[in-house]
Amino acid sequence: MFAHGYGCDQNMWRAVVPSFEDEYRVVLFDYVGSGLSDLSSFNRTRYSSLTGYAADVIEIIEELGLDRVTFIGHSVSSMIGALAAIERPKLFEQIVMIGPSPSYINDGDYVGGFGRSDIEDLLEMLDNNHAGWSAMMAPIIMGNPDRPELAAELEASFCKTDPVHAQHFARVTFLSDNRSDLVKLHTRTLILQCAEDAIAPLSVGQYVHRCLPESQLIVMDATGHCPHLSSPGPVTDAIRAFI
Repeated sequence: MFAHGYGCDQNMWRAVVPSFEDEYRVVLFDYVGSGLSDLSSFNRTRYSSLTGYAADVIEIIEELGLDRVTFIGHSVSSMIGALAAIERPKLFEQIVMIGPSPSYINDGDYVGGFGRSDIEDLLEMLDNNHAGWSAMMAPIIMGNPDRPELAAELEASFCKTDPVHAQHFARVTFLSDNRSDLVKLHTRTLILQCAEDAIAPLSVGQYVHRCLPESQLIVMDATGHCPHLSSPGPVTDAIRAFI
């Protein structure tokens, strides 16, 4: 089960999924408010925290009659998958977290990568200028400045997301703090961390690894926050070796 990150949709997995289709049943989906999802299903109360999105993951698994799921989550989906596995551990055999972050905001000894004022400024800009925010943030998130077509694709994905839903999901994502939840996760976990990531720095991946005794951390020789797009080969190899 592949779960996309903020501002993206299931199409972002297109370079990874073909390597698994012959041996596994593959499930792709769009979160409510993303991609081709039914926007009328959006409920501000349900999705006021990541637990609402985790509940959707569980509902999809139950609807399809799945068990022993390998959940592969990018960015915020790493924490969504963790919350789902904490709630219903018997459904999940293992989790792969790509660029996870339980909290994006620095707090004492914890280095999340951003000051609170930085996050508040980013959210305010998103509220006031969705297109401008997308154009500014896509190259930062993607990295790999020598391949501008990747940042252009991410920017287009951001821009096609309905602004109201983009603003809501951004607040839920970047203001969430799931550090206390990590100790409740006992599912076997692989953490894939890029050596250079402006959104989830190495210190965050190491923190998640320390909090999860059943985890394995792989630091890839890759740049940016979306290695499944920029370095799909190493991502695929790492997932296959893990599962």
